[in-house]
Amino acid sequence: MAPVESYHMIGLMSGTSGDGLDLAYCEFRLEEEKWTYELISYDTIPFPEALEKNLKGAHLLNGLELSLLDVLFGKWMGEKVKFFVSGKKIKVDAIASHGHTVFHQPDKGLTLQIGNGWALHKAAGLPVINDFRTLDVQLGGQGAPLVPIGDRLLFSAYDYCINLGGIANVSMEFAGLRLAFDICPFNLLLNHYANRKGMPFDKDGELARQGKLLPEVLKKLNNLNYYYIQGSKSLGREDLDPFFEILEEEKHEIADILHTLVQHYAIQLQLSLKPIPERKAKVLITGGGAFNTFFVETLNQVLGESFSILSPSIELINYKEALIFAFLGVLRLRGENNCLYTVTGASRDNCGGTVYGL
Repeated sequence: MAPVESYHMIGLMSGTSGDGLDLAYCEFRLEEEKWTYELISYDTIPFPEALEKNLKGAHLLNGLELSLLDVLFGKWMGEKVKFFVSGKKIKVDAIASHGHTVFHQPDKGLTLQIGNGWALHKAAGLPVINDFRTLDVQLGGQGAPLVPIGDRLLFSAYDYCINLGGIANVSMEFAGLRLAFDICPFNLLLNHYANRKGMPFDKDGELARQGKLLPEVLKKLNNLNYYYIQGSKSLGREDLDPFFEILEEEKHEIADILHTLVQHYAIQLQLSLKPIPERKAKVLITGGGAFNTFFVETLNQVLGESFSILSPSIELINYKEALIFAFLGVLRLRGENNCLYTVTGASRDNCGGTVYGL
């Protein structure tokens, strides 16, 4: 019998929504060619007000300002990890950090996640793996999504894995291949309009529930060019202008905009999922959007009886992406592919990530 291999990792995730740093301390075990995981400890660390403002506006900074923010953010993350590790008195093999996405334009060979690796390494005193996307982009891929390799190896019990973060994306197996893509925006737009009402987000989707459907707006949203792209595709913050043009074309009540977005998202998810003939398809939903009760109810109605939406633990909803980035770090340390060409459209599978301190 082959020996059990074990890795203790910290995964860091700063999502597109920009609301804080998710930190997940995990153990991954490889036994008889099968991976298992344990989410041991976790925390979400709010960004200080000035840092949050700079991160959300990072795409507007000049070169020097962005470079300084890159180092500052890396150091800040490292300090938070060091405090977490010392407080828990835990053993850590390495940190795997997604970083904070500033630009994502794979058609131009560009994807940029800040959170300087050397600054993070020196502040934390631990090895670091970051910059998971650039290699794939240079191989002609989208550099996204990266989570599907984790879905395949850690969450194979589910037919569809959906993450509802700043962007909604899906991962699935089809004819022996892993397929995945960004479906539509999600919290990036919902939170933007909730902010206009002085709310950080629309808790439980209650404001959206109070609104009414804007049929013409819904029709225009569903006809956006993005939804006609075939194959690998991804969305970034800079791709939202067409959505804003439609939503801002006329003056609407915020509740009506949120209600219409919820309906739009549910329709786009339904179009992305195919029923399984012999049984109900199992759907795992994680990310902040899983707490949007009105959206989940709407999605249940739109999907119908052919699908079963399964509710994981609150911890998994909140920390699945951070956990999987920790797992991507394990694969990088092992020199194994952690990015799938069937998902990103790259010329081949690849092992992305830059290592610091090993």
